[in-house]
Amino acid sequence: MTQDQVIKELSSMGSPSIKKVLTNHGAKEPFFGVKVGDMKVLVKKIKKDHELSLQLYDTGITDAMYLAGLIADEKEITEADLNKWVESAYWYMLSEYTVPWVAADAGLGMKLGLQWIDSSKEIHAAAGWSALSSHVSITPDDKLDISALGKLLDRIAKKIHASPNRVRHTMNGFIIAVGSYVPALTAKAKETAKGMGMIEVETGGTACKVADAIAYIEKIEKAGKLGKKKKMARC
Repeated sequence: MTQDQVIKELSSMGSPSIKKVLTNHGAKEPFFGVKVGDMKVLVKKIKKDHELSLQLYDTGITDAMYLAGLIADEKEITEADLNKWVESAYWYMLSEYTVPWVAADAGLGMKLGLQWIDSSKEIHAAAGWSALSSHVSITPDDKLDISALGKLLDRIAKKIHASPNRVRHTMNGFIIAVGSYVPALTAKAKETAKGMGMIEVETGGTACKVADAIAYIEKIEKAGKLGKKKKMARC
C-alpha cells in the first residue's frame, strides 16, 4: 500500500467517540480516531514496510504515526530514525508506546533508553523509561545487565518524587517491568516501590490511575508468570 492509500483507509476508520477519548488524553489535530484493533487489519495487509513506516510517521497524524510503529521493520530502522521519531512524538501514546516499543524490538531499547532518560524534556525522559521497560520485557535475563538495572531502581528511589509528571508515571512502569520480568530483581523492585510510597500522576482529568507497583508485581507472582518474557514489545 502507498502512503495515500493508507491515509484514506485510516480516514474511513475514524470514530468520533474514539477521537473524543484520544483528545482527552492529549491527541491533537489532525487525527481520525481509529481504534488500535482496526489498525491491525491494515497491519495484516501491509506487514512490515520500512519506507512506508517512515512516511506515515512523518505525516504528523497520530493514527498514521501509531500505525507506523506497528509496521516498522526492526531490522532496518536506525538510531537516527528513532531519535527523529522521539523528537516528533508530541503525546504519550507515541512517546511512551510507539517509539519505545520499536526501539526495544530493534535491540536499541537499553542504549536509547539510557540516553533519553537524561533528557531535560519530560516527554523524552518518559520515552526513555518506557524503552527500558520494553527492553527488559523481551530480553532474556542472561542478556540483561542486572547490575545496571539495579542502579536504575536506586536512581528512581532518589528522584521519582522530584521528577516531572509523565516521568513519574514511566518510572513506576519501569519498577513494575523489572519486578515482573526479572526475577533476580523482583525483591528489589518491591522494596523500591515500598520505599517511595504513593506517587501522584496528573492524568488530565481522565479515569486513568497509577498502577500500584507492589500489587501488580505480586499479581504476576501469584499467576506464576514471573519472568515470562514477551516475544515483541509491540502489541
